[in-house]
Amino acid sequence: MDLDQKNIRNFAIIAHIDHGKSTLADRMLEETHTIEKDKMREQFLDQNPISRERGITIKLAPVRMNYTLPFDSAQGENAIPYVLNLIDTPGHVDFSYEVSRTLACCEGAVLLVDATQGIQAQTVAHFMAARRENLKIIPVINKIDLPSAQIERTIKQMTELFSISKEDILFISAKTGQGVISLIRAIIEKLPPPSGSSDSGLRALIFDAHYSQHKGVIAYAKIVDGSIKTGDKIELFQTKIKTTVIEIGYFTPYPVKTDKLKTGEIGYIVTGVKNIKECKVGDTITESQKSKVPTSLKLRGASKSQKSEFEPLPGYKVPKPMIFLDIYPRNQNDYIHLKQAIEKLSLNDSSLTFSEEYSAFLGSGLRVGFLGLLHAQVVRERLVKEENIDPLLTSPQVSYKNENGILKEPYIALTIYAPQDYVGKLMSLCQNKKGNIINLIYYDTYAVLEYEMPYSMLIKGLTSEIKSLSSGFASIDYEITGYKPADLVKLEILINQEPIDILTEIVYRDEEVTEARKKAEKLKEVLPKQQYKQIIQAVSEGKILARSEISPFRKDVLAKMSGGDRSRKDKLLESQKKGKKKLRSIANISIPQEALFSLVENS
Repeated sequence: MDLDQKNIRNFAIIAHIDHGKSTLADRMLEETHTIEKDKMREQFLDQNPISRERGITIKLAPVRMNYTLPFDSAQGENAIPYVLNLIDTPGHVDFSYEVSRTLACCEGAVLLVDATQGIQAQTVAHFMAARRENLKIIPVINKIDLPSAQIERTIKQMTELFSISKEDILFISAKTGQGVISLIRAIIEKLPPPSGSSDSGLRALIFDAHYSQHKGVIAYAKIVDGSIKTGDKIELFQTKIKTTVIEIGYFTPYPVKTDKLKTGEIGYIVTGVKNIKECKVGDTITESQKSKVPTSLKLRGASKSQKSEFEPLPGYKVPKPMIFLDIYPRNQNDYIHLKQAIEKLSLNDSSLTFSEEYSAFLGSGLRVGFLGLLHAQVVRERLVKEENIDPLLTSPQVSYKNENGILKEPYIALTIYAPQDYVGKLMSLCQNKKGNIINLIYYDTYAVLEYEMPYSMLIKGLTSEIKSLSSGFASIDYEITGYKPADLVKLEILINQEPIDILTEIVYRDEEVTEARKKAEKLKEVLPKQQYKQIIQAVSEGKILARSEISPFRKDVLAKMSGGDRSRKDKLLESQKKGKKKLRSIANISIPQEALFSLVENS
């Protein structure tokens, strides 16, 4: 089919977790006959098995669907074929940058809201992101078939919060397929076609990439301007990598080779690049040998300075890891296997960073950077299921900055969306978590709380505490806003004056005593007795903040004495005392691995 640019629709489905985004994608695949019903399975676009188990989208999965509007005799219109490019986006805040680059590839978005739950925090966050990209929004209420659906209440929320007209809202059941055909027609009729110039030089936006062992790096891209075909010489603008296109195609959702991708199309490009870290999400693909000036500028008589400049597509940034965990094998013989497994995962995850780490007590390991806790959990699950490794992960630490001796910590803009009944409890919690309130807005029965807060609070259980206080009804969204000075200290744990490196932690000064006592008591609980006394100390800036002892085994040296005077007994006891003192002075600290694992995993 000779594809006309005006008959292309590029769109995303944006929704809170578990509002039916992947199920709606399934029904669209069926209704457009992209996937036959006998080959269909739930969450078809979530090829990652962990995505499927968790019920959330982690990895992007674009798909091209063909749909022909039926002949309309009343309007005198012939049947018109359209190409609908859907990019199903990640729903979790850890992957917000991928969401923003996905939306930049679209002209419109389906805003999906669960009729049983109403608007949630990430619904608001994704709506605002879509607005920033100037996308046309189609509001949709899902799960209208359920007895617990509160349709009128959800309509009120959407009209108040998003300033949407009630007449513009569509009603569907993604599970049963009710209303899905009407939604497909609305996508065609209400969303604009791509606006790029087919006469310009090539500009393509990379919104995802993965590494193939046989083909190298495969970029997922939208052709914003110009066109691209196999054999073209291209350049990745940010990394300055020049290469030749090996293969191009699109997704159905399986890859299908094609001769050419034109303006407005979404597809894949086998770049020939061997390192995925050189092919970055948000980068611009352009021509490497031809003039990089859009033809439209030449036709308008652009100046010499204009012709020498190439303007990359906006919004590029490098996703930076925000939390770090040390990962160790439970058996040092597995270290090489662990390192190779992390290297393999990093081939398809450019945001995953790692470096070698060593612990005097656990041996060789890796310090790994993640986008957030969910990212870390997904990587751990992949190590277990794909590589048969059960690693030990230490407590997460945020990425601090040291500027001229001043420690700075990352801050977030935190949004909490919750029923009004829980506002008081949530405000008290956030205040205790060093949060500063920025805004509080009430909508119908819900409220939106906006806070400025240290990012470290998220990895210390803030999310679970919010869920617990709100009986599971509250949800959150956040974005990193920058770094601020923090009164932080290093808390060290010593056993018989020997520092235990893996238990060293950065803590707030006003929490150091509480944390010190907690760690000292925990050690006393899990460490087994030795032949010598074990003195546990929690130390900060040279001060002992907490101390506990584990008494040694007491051997009865008098057990074999059947008689004798007191002086003989005292002599044996004194000899035992000297022996223990000598043993303690020369003994290496011995901490069983099981105890270390217990300490690290529960700290």
